[in-house]
Amino acid sequence: MSVSLPKAPPIPAELEVLFTRMRFPYARKAAPDVLAIARAQRWDPAEVVRVLLAEEVVGRDNATRRSRRKSANMPNGKTFGSYKSELSSIPQATQNALRTLEWVSRHENCVISGPSGTGKSHFMEALCHQAIDADLRVSWFTLETLAATIGRAQVDGSVARTIAKICRSDIIVVDLCRDRDYAEDGPAEAC
Repeated sequence: MSVSLPKAPPIPAELEVLFTRMRFPYARKAAPDVLAIARAQRWDPAEVVRVLLAEEVVGRDNATRRSRRKSANMPNGKTFGSYKSELSSIPQATQNALRTLEWVSRHENCVISGPSGTGKSHFMEALCHQAIDADLRVSWFTLETLAATIGRAQVDGSVARTIAKICRSDIIVVDLCRDRDYAEDGPAEAC
């Protein structure tokens, strides 16, 4: 048996207009509940403002991460939650060092190679999700999708702009070992 709480009264119309005009959708959504709690608990007005602005910041940060995940074009949504580090051929110390993402801020390259099916792409995709959560930008390509992206840019004369956009990413992945991309070679020969 669930207990339903009374619905918070709507916010005043002029506040609704201000939130909309200021483009504060997350604060606007939270405002009825926040204002009801503030009234009941006699919050200081500054606390109300702080809570509403914090809601807006959290909402915008989450929207930015969703947008970055979508634009990164990562293949499967694999994260460290499903990654089995003990089964990887990558030494645990190396995995731990890469997961700190310090190498990204030092502008170092990371090359992961090995036989097909050893979890290289899974590890890298999980690392990219972690990077996005740390407010970094990621671009994920297979050799085929990178060639197609550059090819489209050649057609419309936007090669420099396309390459500049890719280079604004903090991590650029070119995944060369994908069975679907090298089906004619077979998995063993592809890597």
